[in-house]
Amino acid sequence: MASAAGGAFGFASGLIIQEFGYDDDVDPALRQAAEALTGTELVDEDYEDVADSAIVWWRADDGDIDDLTDLLVDAQANLDGDGIIWVLTPKARTAGAVAAADIEEAAATAGMHATSTASMGDAWSGTRVSSRRR
Repeated sequence: MASAAGGAFGFASGLIIQEFGYDDDVDPALRQAAEALTGTELVDEDYEDVADSAIVWWRADDGDIDDLTDLLVDAQANLDGDGIIWVLTPKARTAGAVAAADIEEAAATAGMHATSTASMGDAWSGTRVSSRRR
């Protein structure tokens, strides 16, 4: 299931993907799927060059909507042009789940919008966030 979910990212070969919110609970199969799609390793949040897209792992106990907004702004700061951000959260009705409305509000406050959602592996849901300038 993780490889099918990894395909939902929509990443192309050669893209640089910056990862935020990495912790010991992330899904290694999803990370590997993103790397397989791009043929490059994910770069961490300290990466200072231009990235093409970003993956943000976010759980309810990572902070409030303002914290997520700040993280989305940080993730967008390194993106080249109109790169996308995937916000990955624990699935609904599980520990750490985040309401879709919270992600949408944080994205709107950050000047972006949530465009779609997808099931990502067994434990994570993904919300695609993009710049309003698209």
